Amino acid sequence: MKKSTKTLLLTYLAASAAGVLLHFLYQWLPNPIFALVSPVRESVWEHVKLLYFPMLGAALFLGRGKAGAGRAPWLLSQAAICAVMLSAGYVYHVVFRGEAMAVDLLLFFVPLALGFLLPRALWPLCEWPGTEKAAWALSGLLGALIVWFTFFPPDAALFADLSQGLRTFLTIPV
Repeated sequence: MKKSTKTLLLTYLAASAAGVLLHFLYQWLPNPIFALVSPVRESVWEHVKLLYFPMLGAALFLGRGKAGAGRAPWLLSQAAICAVMLSAGYVYHVVFRGEAMAVDLLLFFVPLALGFLLPRALWPLCEWPGTEKAAWALSGLLGALIVWFTFFPPDAALFADLSQGLRTFLTIPV
C-alpha cells in the first residue's frame, strides 16, 4: 500500500473541504436530495455524513486500479472514523452537554485525519479472503442507515437536534 505523502495530503485537504461544504449544503439549498448527503440539523448522527461521504470519495479515488484489497482498508477506515465521531460526539454533546465550536471542529478534522492514517494499519487485515466484500457491505450498511435515519430518526439522544430539539423528518420538505 504505497501512496505518496503529497497525494494523501491533497486528498485529505479535498475531503476536509468537501466535509465543510457538505455541512452547509442543505442550509443553502434545502431539498430531500441534499438532505441525504448534508446534515439537516445539528444532531450527532447527522454529522456522520460529513465524514462518510468525503471518506467514500477518498476511498474510491485512492483505491482505484488496485486488485484485491485496494479499497477495503479505506472503507474499513471510513466505518471506524464514523464510529469514533459518533462516540466522541455523543460523550461530548450529550453526556457533557458541550457546545464549543473548537471541539466540534476537532470532532471533524481529527477523525478524518485518522481515517487517512488508519488504512496502513488495516492493510494486512484486508488481504484475508472476503475482507473486501465485508468492507463494502459495512460501508453500504452505514450508508443505508444514514439514508434511513435522515428521514426516520428514532427518539434517541444521538438523533436529537441539539440546537432546537426538532426531529429530522419534520424539518425536511417532502
